[in-house]
Amino acid sequence: MESAAAARSPVRVLALSALGVVFGDIGTSPLYAFKETFAGSHSIPLAHAHVLAALSLIFWAVMLIVSLKYVTIVLKFDNRGEGGILALLAFAGRLLRKQPRMQWIAGLIAVLGASLFFGDAIITPAISVLSAVEGLSIAAPGVDEWIVPVAIAVLIGLFAFQSRGTAAIGSLFGWIMLAWFVTLAVLGIHSIVQTPAVLSALDPRHALLLAASEPHLAFVALGAIFLALTGGEALYADMGHFGRRPIRWAWFGAVLPALMLNYFGQGALVLRDATAAKNPFYLLAPPELLWPLVVLATAATVIASQATISGAFSVTQQASRLGYLPRVSVLYTSETQRGQIYIPRINWLLLVLVLALVLEFRTSSAMAAAYGIAVSTTMVLETALVILVVWMLNPRYGPVLIAVLGAIGAVELMFFASNATKFAAGGWFPVTVAIVLFTLLTTWKLAADTIAASEEARRVPIEGFLPVMNEVQRVPGTAVFFSAERDSVPTTLLHNLKHNKVLHERLVFLTVVTAEVPRLPDDERTEIDVIERGRCYKVTLHYGFREEPDIPHALKLLAQRGLAFELEETTFFLGKTSIARAERRGLFTWRRELFRWMQKNSPTAAEYFRLPPARVIELGTQISV
Repeated sequence: MESAAAARSPVRVLALSALGVVFGDIGTSPLYAFKETFAGSHSIPLAHAHVLAALSLIFWAVMLIVSLKYVTIVLKFDNRGEGGILALLAFAGRLLRKQPRMQWIAGLIAVLGASLFFGDAIITPAISVLSAVEGLSIAAPGVDEWIVPVAIAVLIGLFAFQSRGTAAIGSLFGWIMLAWFVTLAVLGIHSIVQTPAVLSALDPRHALLLAASEPHLAFVALGAIFLALTGGEALYADMGHFGRRPIRWAWFGAVLPALMLNYFGQGALVLRDATAAKNPFYLLAPPELLWPLVVLATAATVIASQATISGAFSVTQQASRLGYLPRVSVLYTSETQRGQIYIPRINWLLLVLVLALVLEFRTSSAMAAAYGIAVSTTMVLETALVILVVWMLNPRYGPVLIAVLGAIGAVELMFFASNATKFAAGGWFPVTVAIVLFTLLTTWKLAADTIAASEEARRVPIEGFLPVMNEVQRVPGTAVFFSAERDSVPTTLLHNLKHNKVLHERLVFLTVVTAEVPRLPDDERTEIDVIERGRCYKVTLHYGFREEPDIPHALKLLAQRGLAFELEETTFFLGKTSIARAERRGLFTWRRELFRWMQKNSPTAAEYFRLPPARVIELGTQISV
């Protein structure tokens, strides 16, 4: 199933838009991937055979992992049109309901993958913008000291713009990236025509010969070659915006040919002039076109960074909706596209980390070591999760798919192993980020599940409580009690009754449910059960995991179904359950304190549900575990 937007728009229009969102990351890899193979901190000696072997490795790695795995296979496994590792987790969760252990393993894989994605979201803007701005040293030698300040200025402008959203310039992204890919192709063709012998690198035997004769060099080369694959996972993560067909059209029709032509053009240039290995991308261009190319490359890297930053916002929202993070304040930057969101805290945190990364590493080559390990690990984890899904679905060709994915996973593990050798040279950064985020995500999920279990043990069925409610004095107005369980009396009502000894004339027990689909239409949003007409109702509001609850809007939908509300006569009762401090310190006491800190610094439920502040009462309780 494809998204509603994808269903309404022509494939060619969506394919053009996909160029600006989906392919920005992998599309800017020619700026640094081939260069790092021969001029980076983990390079191999420059030789004719090595150049052909590197090009052969790039071509077949892209064909195997991006074209076959992601574009051909993985795009088939969407969650109601949405992609990405957390969407895949929701899909797998439905298949594994009766297997809690496997469900736990799938959750672990997905959360670790999401944690690694944030490391990628920090590195991508830094390395992409730096590699583009480094063209200044080719266009105007002697200005090297300006590269870092200019890159910082571009990055600050990029993050400052996030609050305005991408709707205003989104229509330009596709055309700019189309110009970028045409430029890649033209530069590559011009070089290949001069040295057509470079096309012999299409023969995989060049790569196999390097692996057989010089396996240590082949292993080192994999770490740099992998940079040509970074961004491949975005094809799956962003499929919800465009659908699989436009992504496939754009990939096979424009992106793949342009990338391969440019890589082979760089290889041809290096075969003609070994000194060009210092920056083969920019040296492909005639001197008079260097400045326009620097400008175009900078624009392309900004677009690539924009897509990654937007992805970080989406992953944060999904993690919150799936219970791995506290509620987050989300701002919608488009009147028509609900997927265009802005999360202030995440935006400014990303900016600080990106600037720290630029100031620490200062060059794209130094940063390249930090890049591959995060993406290679994410790819391995996604492959494992897709294999799990294929195994559970057990389709007709399941064994064949599992065998193919297993072979691809083995190749990805080799890329991971090569990148892991660069841990001390910068690979520690995304790993550290992932460990911190994984700890935060799992700590919140564990504590939330503990609180839910405690409340489940103390729950009071609604049916048994009805006689008690009929005996309590009533006061005018409507009270809306938020409840985690549909069939239980909200704990907030019990606390209110215990202290105030009264109930409102009309009671509404409101439960907000996160569906395992990204979004739901309004006609599937509300569910009303009458407990006692005119006096007591159960209401369930359903939201997709990529949506934010909007209670005032939901009340209007309920009015259309006969349950009307006057906000000035309605009081919203919210509960906040926390975990008490440990009486004695133990090995994992720090996780309890971490949860308390996260809960203290998370937005209030009233803000999250968009409730009118003057009509909210919050009741808090503590549990000991």
